Amino acid sequence: MSEPSVQLQIQTLPDNPGVYQYYDKEGKILYVGKAKNLKKRVSSYFNKVHDNARTNVLVRKIATIKHIVVETENDALLLENNLIKKHQPRYNVMLRDDKSYPWICIKKEPFPRIFPTRRMIKDGSEYYGPYTNFKIVHTLLDMIKELYPLRTCNYDLSEKNIDSHKFKVCLEYHIGNCKGPCEGNETREHYEKQVEAIRQLLKGNFKHSLREFKTQMQQYAQDLEFELAQRMKVKIEALEKYQAYSTVANPKITNVDVFSIVSDESAAYINYLQIMHGAIIRSHTLEIKKKLAETDAELLELAIVEIQERFSLQFREVIVPFSIDLGERIRVTVPQLGDKKQLLELSERNAKYYRIEQLKQLQIVDPDRHTNRIMAQMQKDLRLPVEPRHIECFDNSNIQGTNPVSACVVFKDGKPSKKDYRHFNVKTVEGPNDFASMEEVVYRRYKRLLEENEPLPNLVIIDGGKGQLGAALKSFDALGIRGQVAIIGIAKRLEELFYPNDPIPLYLDKKSETLKIIQHLRNEAHRFGITFHRDKRSKTALVSAIEEIPGIGEKTMTSLIKKFKSVKRLKEASEADIAEVVGASKAKKIINHYQTNEQKST
Repeated sequence: MSEPSVQLQIQTLPDNPGVYQYYDKEGKILYVGKAKNLKKRVSSYFNKVHDNARTNVLVRKIATIKHIVVETENDALLLENNLIKKHQPRYNVMLRDDKSYPWICIKKEPFPRIFPTRRMIKDGSEYYGPYTNFKIVHTLLDMIKELYPLRTCNYDLSEKNIDSHKFKVCLEYHIGNCKGPCEGNETREHYEKQVEAIRQLLKGNFKHSLREFKTQMQQYAQDLEFELAQRMKVKIEALEKYQAYSTVANPKITNVDVFSIVSDESAAYINYLQIMHGAIIRSHTLEIKKKLAETDAELLELAIVEIQERFSLQFREVIVPFSIDLGERIRVTVPQLGDKKQLLELSERNAKYYRIEQLKQLQIVDPDRHTNRIMAQMQKDLRLPVEPRHIECFDNSNIQGTNPVSACVVFKDGKPSKKDYRHFNVKTVEGPNDFASMEEVVYRRYKRLLEENEPLPNLVIIDGGKGQLGAALKSFDALGIRGQVAIIGIAKRLEELFYPNDPIPLYLDKKSETLKIIQHLRNEAHRFGITFHRDKRSKTALVSAIEEIPGIGEKTMTSLIKKFKSVKRLKEASEADIAEVVGASKAKKIINHYQTNEQKST
């Protein structure tokens, strides 16, 4: 359809909540979205140029707009989630996580068995989980087995089969792991009582079992059955140990669901914790690949609906880092302090650890994508017009005002390009003047690049505060490249980033990858500059020391500098070693000179 047709479709959209779908001219679905107000939301796509290039491409491809009106925003969330999973539109975020997780099943049968499984069968059985790995499942089942002796056989223990003595007790009965319900040695009522206690444990409620075991222990002790009392004590200790391990917050916090989000330019990581009686009974992290610069609020809402549907959950209260709209039925809490705030911080740590793990894997299996992600993040963090694929950093070195030099290090795609490193002897500045030195070397560096038609960097970093940045900008103005190349200064003490004509510095997160790369650049420039400065000072000292020796001319001096590099090495060299360079006669003069000076000093 032509553009007017799209505008006509927008005009006919209702002001109700609902879900909209974009199709291209071939009828292929491009994007699914939700909205409080369909007309306003869809119109916003077409009345401006978007910062995100991918969104602009999407808008150009839209030929048909379809919509579905729903009663509430919560209904829109659920419908959007279902349509995305059904159609998998190209421009929607990708929900990464399709593996099956282990559950604990309480089988619907007489004398129910309890076992781990990855398959959920709709036969009326109860399923608890999912758990992130089988290690947690086995830990729970081992504890349950220690506390409650249940059957493990798959016999049909109907009343008819038990009354007809169809089955015989097995080894599990004889070693105490089962009470033998197959022969009628355990009543159904007693067995169900144990199963109910296990349900409470799986929900994170330990009070019921602890109270029951303590009552039995006291009764056995009163009846002088100390061996049985000791068994109860062992069970109590095992349960208390597991409770202490699993309880992370106030036990009064029950039936609460915690969500946090950590995101970068390409993906978001949403962690989910389910809390019962202060214990985590479920933890899950979902990765969402970004497509159209979605906000954290949009992604968090999407993830909550996805997790709710995936695990068949009913939320009453959710703890989140910022306010979102999940409908009237769900209470949204944004804690500022206390136990709930600690739970949110715990969830955020889990999301960060998961992100770090995924990024490490990405760096190994897809280094190009890893580099692209970092470059996009640096562009966003540093407010740059383009990705800083080529960065140059300058540092001055003039220890005690002597031998002023400057270093320029080069990073390409976030990594050092050592073949492009350059050092400069400061030529026009007298004495220790960092500002003038910076102005000179920046001018010389980019004058040469311009003359040789070499590409200019995307970003220049000046190691220093406002003064050094201002000096570098003078050279940019003189060369006419101000505005063509981004330039910032970094102050050493507080890691402040200064921008031209902006008195307020930028502070990056201390743990951000952008700041780490900038610090790497600054440290590398400092190292490279100090090394060059040290070499120059050694050479100057050697020249001075050689000039003092009578009968040694400039040519001989050059040969000695090339060979021995420092005064110390020259003094320690044997007459034969020196003679190899300058001949026996001059070698003797040098040895005699140093021996005479040593005698005078003693």
